[in-house]
Amino acid sequence: MLPENQKKYDEKEKRVKDAIALKEPDRVPIMPQPELYPIFNAGYTVAEVVYDTSLQKMKNAAIKYLKDFDPDGGTGAGMVFAGEGPGMELIKPKNMRWAGMPGDIIDKNSIQQFIEYPLLLNDEYDEFFTDRTGWSLKKAIPRTSAVFDPLVNFQYNLGNASRGARQIASMFSAPDFRAMIQDLWAIDDFYKSHQAKVEEINKEVHEMGFPVYMGGGAGVPFDFYSDFLRGTLLTMEDFYDRPEAIERYIGETLEVTLEAIGRTKGKDEGKHFFMALHKGMDGFMSDELYRKYYWSHLQKIILAIIDSGHVPYIYTEGKYNSRIDCLTEVPPGKVFYHFEEVDMAVAKKKLGGIACITGGFPATLLDWGTPEQVREEMKRLMDICAPGGGFVFGTSCGMGNCKRENVEAMFESAREYGAY
Repeated sequence: MLPENQKKYDEKEKRVKDAIALKEPDRVPIMPQPELYPIFNAGYTVAEVVYDTSLQKMKNAAIKYLKDFDPDGGTGAGMVFAGEGPGMELIKPKNMRWAGMPGDIIDKNSIQQFIEYPLLLNDEYDEFFTDRTGWSLKKAIPRTSAVFDPLVNFQYNLGNASRGARQIASMFSAPDFRAMIQDLWAIDDFYKSHQAKVEEINKEVHEMGFPVYMGGGAGVPFDFYSDFLRGTLLTMEDFYDRPEAIERYIGETLEVTLEAIGRTKGKDEGKHFFMALHKGMDGFMSDELYRKYYWSHLQKIILAIIDSGHVPYIYTEGKYNSRIDCLTEVPPGKVFYHFEEVDMAVAKKKLGGIACITGGFPATLLDWGTPEQVREEMKRLMDICAPGGGFVFGTSCGMGNCKRENVEAMFESAREYGAY
C-alpha cells in the first residue's frame, strides 16, 4: 500500500473505531449503505453486473463510487449477487429471484428477491426433531433448490456394508443422480473461482486506503425458524399452537451459533460481525414474546461476538422504537446498532454512552428529494446524534437509483455538519 493510502486507511479506521468506542473522532464517520447505487453510478444495470462473471463491472462500479465520494468504509462485491447469475442458474433456487434470470421475472434493476414459504410442514415435526439429516436431505433441501430434486426419492435401508454400498451406488448411478452430482461439481468450481475474484476486489479496495470492516455474520435463531422453516404466518400460529417446538428449535440453534462464533476467536479480531434482525420489529410480537423468543438469544449472541474479539453490527429492520430498552442491555462501547426506522432522538438518548448508532437517514430522500431537503435532513440528524460521539452516519437502508446531486449533497453536508 502506498504511504498516502496507508495514512488515509489509518485515519478512516480510527474514525470508525473511535465512534464505536463512544468517543468523538475528528468528524462523524460517513458510511452509507451503497448497495445498488455504485452500479447505477457507473452506468450499468443490475442484471449486467449479476451476469458479469469476471466481476470487472462490479469492480469498476465499486472503485468509481469510492473515488467519487470517499466514504469511511470500503465496498466490494457486496451482497448484490454480482457475477453470480450463472451460478444461480446451476443451483436453480426455488425461493429466490434475481435480475437478469431466465424469463426476466423481476426487473433488470431490482435487488434480488427472497420468496418466503414453509419448509417444515405441520405433520413433519416428529421427523424434524428425530431425524434432522434425513428430513433435510429428502424434504428441506429439495424444496429450496431444483438441483436437489433427485433426493426426494433417496432411500436407504440399513443392512450389511456390502449391500448398503451397492444400494447407494445403484441409486447414485441413476441418470438424475449423476446429473445432480455433475451440477454440484460445477457449482463448487464456479463459486471457488467467484470467491477468488471477490477477494481480488477486496484487496484492491484495501490498497486504495479503504477499510472493509465486515469479518463474519450470524443470525437470531427465531429468524431462522420464521424465515426458513415455517414462514411468517405459520410462525405466528406456532406462538400458540407449538410454543414448545419454537423453544426447542431456537435452543438447539443458539447452541450451534454460539459454538460457531467461539471458533472465530483470534481471527480478524476487531472486524464487524453482521446480524440482520428480520422479525424483531415493532408490532410483530408483544414485548413479552420479544424478550422470550428473540432478545434473550440475541443478547447471548452479542456477548459471544464481543468475547470473540469482534464488533456486533446489529442491523435492525423495520420500526424498532419499542425495542430500544432491550438494546441498552449490552456492555458499553462494544456494540454497533443500525436503525432503519426509529426515533433517532430517543435512540440517542437511551443508547448514548452505551452503544454506537447509525442509520435513520431516509434513503428514499436520495431518490425523490432535492439537495436542499437532503441537507436539511442531514443537519437535523447530525444535531441530534453527533454530540458526544458514538454516531456513524448511515442511510436507513441500501441506496438505489439515487439522484447524483442528492448523493453529492449527502456527502458534502455530512462532512460539513459532522465536524467536531
